[in-house]
Amino acid sequence: MIDNLKKILNEDQDPKAIEKITAKLENLLMSNEEVGYIAVQKKPAVTIFPDSIVVTNKRIILCKPKNLGLSMEFIDYDWDDISGSFVKEGILGADFTFTTNSDLTHTVDYLPKNQARKLYTYAKEQLDLLKNPKVATSVVEEVKVETPIVETVEEVPTEEVTHFAELIPASNDIIQDTEVEASNSEDKGLAHLSQDELFAKLQNYKKLLDNGLILQGEYDRLKSEILKYL
Repeated sequence: MIDNLKKILNEDQDPKAIEKITAKLENLLMSNEEVGYIAVQKKPAVTIFPDSIVVTNKRIILCKPKNLGLSMEFIDYDWDDISGSFVKEGILGADFTFTTNSDLTHTVDYLPKNQARKLYTYAKEQLDLLKNPKVATSVVEEVKVETPIVETVEEVPTEEVTHFAELIPASNDIIQDTEVEASNSEDKGLAHLSQDELFAKLQNYKKLLDNGLILQGEYDRLKSEILKYL
């Protein structure tokens, strides 16, 4: 504990007095209780058994030696019981005083001024924390869960087809009809052409064959049609 209070020893503190007090406080501190400051009395004359005051994050502890320093009396007050504190500086030191909610007043005199100021500052901070506690608010993020959209597909009952002829029953007839109509119209068209026109038409079909635009069978069919009228 001495290592945590090295800053106190630089303010006219007696290291032996601090060590003696902290040794007795080790068994008095509660869980999660930390010593914030220790102020030791220093009277003008030689102070053999000085009083001291200890402030922690939970309470104020008054330490008063008894029986020529063989024993120590501890009086503590929780910060909830403290109504206020103040410091009064004099020529030979300072007085630190605090009052309780039950109108009790306690004063420790002849404290070094620097120690009294540190003591008052720490007490002020603890009382302010008590009046305005820092509430750690945890921010909860709303997580939006997207529900997947399920598309329902209606199943259409299908009929088993055993004969493919049922699907296209008249395909051959349609093809044959179109071929007959085409040939009839072509015959009617050729009948009105002159010999020169028929010959020119045959030459055009020959060019299409040479260029690979029609097949040989198609050319032969068209040629036979034209030769009927030559």
